Amino acid sequence: MTLRNQLLVWAGLLVLTLVLLFVFRSILLPFVIGMTLAYLLNPVVNLLARWSIARPVGALIVLVLVLMLILGLVLALVPLVMAQGVDLIGRLPGYIGDLRGLAQQWVPQLAEWLGPERTTQLQGTLADLLGRGVEIAGSLTAGLAAGGLNLLNTIAVLFITPVVAYYLLVDWEGLIAKVDDLLPRPHRNEIQGVLAEIDRAMAGVIRGQGAVILVLCVYYSTALSVAGVNFGLAIGLIGGLLSFIPYVGFFVGFALSMTVALVQFWPDQWVFILVVLAIYGVGQFLEGNILYPKLVGQSIDINPVWLMFALFAFSLLFGFVGLLLAVPLSAISGVLARYAIRKYQKSSLYLGPDAGGGPRV
Repeated sequence: MTLRNQLLVWAGLLVLTLVLLFVFRSILLPFVIGMTLAYLLNPVVNLLARWSIARPVGALIVLVLVLMLILGLVLALVPLVMAQGVDLIGRLPGYIGDLRGLAQQWVPQLAEWLGPERTTQLQGTLADLLGRGVEIAGSLTAGLAAGGLNLLNTIAVLFITPVVAYYLLVDWEGLIAKVDDLLPRPHRNEIQGVLAEIDRAMAGVIRGQGAVILVLCVYYSTALSVAGVNFGLAIGLIGGLLSFIPYVGFFVGFALSMTVALVQFWPDQWVFILVVLAIYGVGQFLEGNILYPKLVGQSIDINPVWLMFALFAFSLLFGFVGLLLAVPLSAISGVLARYAIRKYQKSSLYLGPDAGGGPRV
């Protein structure tokens, strides 16, 4: 098969996959979460299997322990977080109004420094940015809620996800063997190399980034709560959970924290505003210089701009399921793109017709 025909086949399979994802997007959530859970837990089940524990028993043990841990965290944290979150949403317009009042106090000094014309332009720009930001955030939140948080999906996640995860864990090695049997023999080693690279990228995305999100949630929630910031637990969790979107988690958490801190601590306890700034400065340093290099490393190797585009595009097309799939699919796309570039650079299309040795186009 020529390279052109191979590209056509793989492009057709990609288009078919995207069409199927779009058609079945409303029922995919429990299956996506179940597959992700199985992928995360498979190394533990493999370890138990090496200890002579049968895979069905090992899968059941691991899954029950994980579900008990999740249930315990939900029962312990969700009521408090929900209470803080609802209260924060209710008070946010008042906080914004108070923040505008503080800004009005600073306008005379700002006007004296910048001049009346530039001050008016700055006020208009900030108001326009704030309005657009609130509009975009509201539209995105409403779309995700409509796509992923309805009653049917909630019930499906609770009851179907553990079943999907269990059967995938039991049959994981058999599924891998069946896929291997289907690989075309002439290209088997090459395809296995690409799949191994995809597996490393997925491990970096799912396991590594999951660990980063967990650490950031704990850090921001604990630090803001200790600093005495109102709704610190909810704000920290919001910022930590959104940290899988480059820069978005940091800026959302920082904006919410500074809004609350300015209203809460200015002017009598202004030192705590500096404490909040220090918390986010340290958090950004940890995220960029320690957590991501150590836990994620170069496995994802995707430009942050492309990653943000993929997240918004997939969430627009597939709702909440698209948001879950965007980062893994971006990592897979990156692996395939790098493989395609390597093949292109070895082909006669790149080297010229007289180079020889390259695949026919």
